Amino acid sequence: MGGRMRENATSFEQLIVWQKAHSFVLDVYRITKNFPDDERFGLTQQFRRAAVSIAANIAEGFRKRTVNDKVRFFNIAEGSLEECRYYLLLARDLSYLSTIENLWLLSTEVRKLLLAYRKAILAPEKP
Repeated sequence: MGGRMRENATSFEQLIVWQKAHSFVLDVYRITKNFPDDERFGLTQQFRRAAVSIAANIAEGFRKRTVNDKVRFFNIAEGSLEECRYYLLLARDLSYLSTIENLWLLSTEVRKLLLAYRKAILAPEKP
């Protein structure tokens, strides 16, 4: 399997991409605590579900054996991340958040790491 980024990792917790995604999840839980009560089963739940999906799919993909399976789970994580980026914009525009800068930067970092990890998985093995 390709993947210089994985060769030393023995668990998903060692992956920088997972660590950053997990931090993002924790931040999403923290900020959504302040969303209006009437959003508990709306935006709050959707935002948290999508954020958890990012880190969970990275974890699940880590143990998959085939390149196609790994890439599929990382692609799902990428989709969930984009969903979260929309929720950040929506929460800002609904005035639930005064600023999204820090979470936006973290989401951009996770996006770049996911892309790099996926590229590394797809890269041919070097002798």
